[in-house]
This record gives sequence, structure tokens and C-alpha cells, in this order.
Amino acid sequence: MASLSRLRLLMLVTMVLIFGTLFVLIAVATTLFEAATDMPLWLSIPFAIFMSLIFVAIQWFASPWIVAWAARLHYLEPGENKWLESTVAALAKQAEVPKPKVAVVPDPSPNAFVFGRTRGSSTLAVHEGLLQQLDKDEVTAVLAHEIGHLRHNDCMVMTIVSAVPIIAYMVGRTFLNFRYFGGSRDRRGGGGLIAAIVLTAITAWAVYFISQLLVMWLSRSREYYADAYSAYATQSPSALASALSKIAYGLSISHDETSGLRSFYIGDPTTARREISDIMANKDEYDLDKNGVLDERELQLAMQKQASSTWTKVNELFSTHPTMFKRVILLKNIEREMKTGSISQADAYRLV
Repeated sequence: MASLSRLRLLMLVTMVLIFGTLFVLIAVATTLFEAATDMPLWLSIPFAIFMSLIFVAIQWFASPWIVAWAARLHYLEPGENKWLESTVAALAKQAEVPKPKVAVVPDPSPNAFVFGRTRGSSTLAVHEGLLQQLDKDEVTAVLAHEIGHLRHNDCMVMTIVSAVPIIAYMVGRTFLNFRYFGGSRDRRGGGGLIAAIVLTAITAWAVYFISQLLVMWLSRSREYYADAYSAYATQSPSALASALSKIAYGLSISHDETSGLRSFYIGDPTTARREISDIMANKDEYDLDKNGVLDERELQLAMQKQASSTWTKVNELFSTHPTMFKRVILLKNIEREMKTGSISQADAYRLV
């Protein structure tokens, strides 16, 4: 069982863990360099923390511009798509969050995402493919999912925590390159410094790996909560389940390269391609009536088997999104509870 309070606690604990790994990196690096160069810790530790905070602030400030440029957003003018604008406005009012700016991405694949520094400065972007391949109920469910991210403050949290793996990667890469290209000049009498550089690089790579896993875990968790919010905001879990299935299939056949924005999207192209390809590779096994086509029941059984495999579970650890099947199962459980009338809006996240 879960609740919105649990999501907030999950975010808080994950942020503490992620920034804890960054502090470990700072502590190890400054201690090693203090031993190798006599650099005082009282000066190096505050400086390293200050520079890390500056980087996080820069990422938080600049990321919306970078995302808008990378996605080639077209911001809608008033009246350009009245249905889309009015639907977003109604969902934002229902969620009691400021209405985000609405943009369209010139991309034929079905997808959507929301981003921004704060709720009030956010943008909700939809791909042209989403509007073309999904019906209005399904698009509404996707929009509610994205509004759910705003309601949960996901954009700001994910932007901040994702800076830590980047910092660790940059430190590891920089120090490793210095070891190979600059360290040789300091071999005479510089063994301590070289050792400090190598050990710092190793620590940085370890911090990168651990913090990245934590960021991906948080990303997967927030998708479940946004799905649950959409189900209750629209009172139609089946619409989002249908939308997710279409999105997964559409992304699996897309020939576009996987974008660096994949963690922002409602569907991850990499995960979708893997799920669909695994199912199609075993199509004969799942085609129970041997008619050459997987109907809804056969597809559900196929996804259930794939999602329960050890290989899928391992892959999911390195994914920004849960498997589609797990998300669909959550939505079907919510729909079943809705039909009994035993869940109210206050219990929106109970089944996560």
C-alpha cells in the first residue's frame, strides 16, 4: 500500500542517499589529496561542496532551455489547438496546479513529457504521433499522467538528483584522463598524487554507478504514482492502459535514435523495443489459438511471462521506466477496485 505521503518520503530518502554518495566522493577525494599535497581539508571540502552546489544550480536553471532545444518544441499559440489547451487547463485545475505551457514536438512516435524548474514554469509537451495514433480518451489519460508528475513535483526533484551522476561521471572521466595524459609528467616524486588521482577516479565511477541506479529507481517509482493519479483523475484506468500499450508498440517500431530525454517521457523507447522484441521472438509460444495473431488475452499472458523472467527483472534495474505490463496490471487493479466503489480520490495511490 502507498500514499502521496509515502511518495514524498521516498523522494526525500532517495535524495539523501544520492547526495550522500556525492558527499562520500567529496570526502574521499579531499582526504586523498590532503594526504598527497598537504591541501588543508578545511579549505578543500567546503570548496568541493560549493562547486557541486553551483553545478546543481546551473543544471536546474539551464535544463528547461536544453530540453526545449533538444526536443525542437513548438509552443502552441492561443487557439491553435483548442481541445488540447482546454483539456490541459481542466486537468491542471483539477490537480490544483498552475496550467503548464503546452507544446508539440514534430515527432511521429507517440510520446509525451513534462519539464520545468517549478510547477509555475513548467511545459507539457506531446509528440505529433501521440495526437495522431491515440484517441481523445487515451490522450486525456496521458495528459493526466503528466499533470500527475507536476502535482508530485517530479520535474524539480528529478532535475536536481540527476545532477549527481553527471558530477560523478565528469570527475571520474577528468581524473582518469589526467592519469593517462598528464600523470606521467609527475611520476618523479609524484607517486602519492598519482595514487590519489587513480583512487578518486575509481571512487567517482562507483558513485556514478550507485547514484545512477538510485535515480533510475526513483524514476520508475514516480511513473507508478503518475499512472495511479491519471487513473483517478480521469476515472478511466483502461484509457491509460490502452494508451500505454499503443505507446509501447509505436516506440518499438520507431526508427529514431533513443533521445537523451528518455527519462522525461511517459514511455521509454529502449524499454519498449526490448519488451516488444522479446514478445515477438516467442510469438509462436504465446499464440495459443495458432491463428498468427496475438489477441488481447494472449498479449497479456505474453507480457506477464516476460515481466516475471529473471532477465527482465535485471534489465529493469537499469531502466528509467517500469515494464509496460507492470503498469497495465496496476491500472487493471485500480479499475477492479473502482468497480466495487471501495476506493475514493483520497486513496488514489493505495494500490501502488
